[in-house]
Amino acid sequence: MADTTVTRKSPSAPYSGSQLLAKKSIDKLIADAEHPEHRLKKTLGPLSLTALGIGAIIGSGIFVLTGTAAAGENFSIPSLIHAQVFDLFATLIRHGNISGVLMHGRPAAGPAIAISFILVAAACSFAGLCYAELASMIPIAGSAYTYSYATLGEIFAWIIGWDLILEYVVSNVVVAIGFGAYTKAQLASFGLNLPDRWSTPVYDAGHWTGAYFNVPAFLIVFILTVLLVRGVRESAEANNVMVAIKIGAILVFLLVGGMLVNPVNWKPFAPSGFAGIVSGGAIVFFTYIGFDSVSTAAEESRNPQRDLPIGIIGSLVVCTVLYVGVSVVLLGMERYTTFVSGEAAQAPVAYALQHLGASRWSQSVIVIGALMGMISSLLVFQYGQARIWYAMSRDGLFPKLFSAVHPRFKTPHWSTWIAGFAVGIPAGIFAVSEAADLSNIGTLFAFLLVSLGVIVLRRTQPDRPRGFRVPLVPWFPLISVLLCIGLMSGLLVITWLRFFVWLGLGLAIYFLYSRHHSEFAQRG
Repeated sequence: MADTTVTRKSPSAPYSGSQLLAKKSIDKLIADAEHPEHRLKKTLGPLSLTALGIGAIIGSGIFVLTGTAAAGENFSIPSLIHAQVFDLFATLIRHGNISGVLMHGRPAAGPAIAISFILVAAACSFAGLCYAELASMIPIAGSAYTYSYATLGEIFAWIIGWDLILEYVVSNVVVAIGFGAYTKAQLASFGLNLPDRWSTPVYDAGHWTGAYFNVPAFLIVFILTVLLVRGVRESAEANNVMVAIKIGAILVFLLVGGMLVNPVNWKPFAPSGFAGIVSGGAIVFFTYIGFDSVSTAAEESRNPQRDLPIGIIGSLVVCTVLYVGVSVVLLGMERYTTFVSGEAAQAPVAYALQHLGASRWSQSVIVIGALMGMISSLLVFQYGQARIWYAMSRDGLFPKLFSAVHPRFKTPHWSTWIAGFAVGIPAGIFAVSEAADLSNIGTLFAFLLVSLGVIVLRRTQPDRPRGFRVPLVPWFPLISVLLCIGLMSGLLVITWLRFFVWLGLGLAIYFLYSRHHSEFAQRG
């Protein structure tokens, strides 16, 4: 079946419902990518792509969110918006009302957080297989945005592109702020105290703090932006080094922490039952965000049909093994209730080592590993974010400035700079709470659409060459869809409300600007 092509008389022509579902030809997507004005340099191989995925996946989450998910969260003021959507519907079905759900917060996963990591890995693996097939079939920058444009239509492409911007910007603002706080604390331990006015959030918890700007949080984003503008090869080489360092740090923790494990701490294994495992999965899903960023490097891969599936699946396998290992060791070192609040909640891995008297050397290795994890995660997400904006601009949905390629470095320099300031400035001003959940729901929604895209293309273009094929279609993609919906149900009502507000803003921009400037609107 041929892709739908829509003809419009002019950018100002009346609204046309058919344009919303207009699909881009895969052949034309590939041809556009080879246009000299937009062509990117192909420098990445399978090792660099796998490291890119690991660099994005293993960030601050493994050093922070493991403890939070294991201990759960309690809200001082019961509120419907702080209830899990899963609890909301379960209570409504059982009791016919939702009054009881007001007391529900985040049940503790306990040591069963290891099961949460495995379940999330399973969900990500099914989605990863779908990404691998589409990436080998459509080796174009833009990831889920481009795949949705080729399979579901323009309106879905816009929604998912806008959704990915939310994922990348919010998650990187959080990581940049975390990097600033972590750096400040570590410098203080060596007697170097940064002034609070220049190293803390300007606006926090609804009030002005008196600070001027969070310089460390902004500075790391600025430095990485310069590196990304200079070239992909240089950025990938830097990421490879940082990935090696943080994997080494995690292995040190597993070795040292393994000798400090007390098996008594593993009981009870699942204090809140399955509800705690689902809740823990919804929290730690943030730690898996990033493997999809491998697909944003499609146009800079030397052999995308072979190397992209290797990078996506390989990074997922490596990170799952490390995550499960860290969770088992950490919850064996300290009882899960230890990580409810305070320093233990903010830096559980470092706290456990310090509290149990691990050597200063091993503690320093973990600190370095955590910093490298944050930096490499920032680097990969800034890279991926710029490629999403670049792809949307090339299709006319964003201004053409975003798809300009630097004549010397062959990188989308304007997109990279704008992405840098879009993250760096908020990181220098705000303290973002609950942002991990906001990134989670955006990513899960992207996974869902990519999984559906595989089913659509198997039906509409069954004979198109695929460098990698998802087995048992449509069952594997449908399992991916169901697992994503299940994890989304573990998120809070307030997260869903914020997500809908973001989507509403994006749709307003689409109907006021993007649909008049898209490639389909301009034909005729």
